[in-house]
Amino acid sequence: MNAEMLTLPPFRLGMYSLTLEARERLTLPTYKGSVLRGGFGYAFKQGVCVQPDRPHCTGCPLAATCVYAAVFEPAPPADSAVLRKNAAIPTPFVIEPPPEARHAYAAGELLNFRLILVGQALGYLPHFLVAFRNLGELGLGEQRGRFRLQQVAAIHPWQDMSETLYADDRLHTLSQLTVTETEVATQAQKLPETPLDIHFLTPTRLQNAGQLVREGPPFAVLVKALLGRISSLAYFHCRTRWETDFRTWIDRAEAVQIEEAATGWDDWGRFSSRQQQHINMGGLIGHNRYQGQLAPYRALLTLGTLLHVGKGTVFGNGKFTVTE
Repeated sequence: MNAEMLTLPPFRLGMYSLTLEARERLTLPTYKGSVLRGGFGYAFKQGVCVQPDRPHCTGCPLAATCVYAAVFEPAPPADSAVLRKNAAIPTPFVIEPPPEARHAYAAGELLNFRLILVGQALGYLPHFLVAFRNLGELGLGEQRGRFRLQQVAAIHPWQDMSETLYADDRLHTLSQLTVTETEVATQAQKLPETPLDIHFLTPTRLQNAGQLVREGPPFAVLVKALLGRISSLAYFHCRTRWETDFRTWIDRAEAVQIEEAATGWDDWGRFSSRQQQHINMGGLIGHNRYQGQLAPYRALLTLGTLLHVGKGTVFGNGKFTVTE
C-alpha cells in the first residue's frame, strides 16, 4: 500500500439535472428526497416489472435479469467474493433533492433536482427518464399533483460542461459526459493538505459500533463509512474490486482531530409503504474542521461529495462538501 496516498478503484458515474414543471399545484414535504424516490420507484416498477404488485424482488425468477431489481433491490450474486451474507447492497443511484424548504409549487413553477448514476446504472438512464416522465402523469406528493418533465441535462460537477438530453417532450441524445476516478483524484489535489472543513448539508446518519453517531462525527467513522460505501459500489456496480488495506486507513484516520465542531442533529422521517411503518431518517448537519494527516484521504472525500455517505443516501441524505 502506498503510505502517502489512498488510491481510488476504477469508477465511473454520471450526474444529471432534472427540471419538473408543475401542471397543477404540487404540495411537497420539506425534505423532498423521500417523495421523489417513492414516486419514482413506483413509476419505474410499473413500467418494467411483469409482477408490479409483488412486494419484494426476493424469490422472483426474473430478479437476476430485471432492471428494477438491479436498480432498487440489488443483491449479491451467489458467487460474490464479498458481502455474500448481505441481504442488500447499495443502490446505484442518488437523488439530490432541491435544498429549498418550500412546500407548494403553483402551476407553471419549476422544481429542479439532481440524479447521480453509478457504473452499470448509466446504461439504465433511458428507464430513469421514462419513469420520471410517467410519474408526471401519476402525480407527486399527497395531492398527486401532476407535472411535466421539462428538461434533463448531463452536467459535470467541476467543469462548465453540460449536454441537454431531454427537452420539448423528446429525447435528444444520450450523454457520454461522466466522471471517473482519475478526474476525482485530480480535483482532490486542489484541496489543501490540512486543515479541511467538511460541511454536512443534509442529515448524515452514521453508525459506530452499532450506535448512531450524534456528534462529530470522528474522522475515522466518516472514513470507514466512505470506504465501505465506495468499495461496495465499485464491486457490484463497476465490476471492480478495491484492493487496499481498509483497516490500516481507518486506524490512521483515528489520529485526525476535530479542531472546530459545529454540528447538530436534524430529525426527519418518512413512511415506508413497503414496510408499512414510519422510519426515522434524521442525522447530523453543520460543519467540522478536521486537523491532521488528511492529504491521503482527499480523493476519498472528494468522491464522497458526489456519492454521499451514511444511511438514506438514495433520498439525498449524507450530502457534504469539503473546503479549506
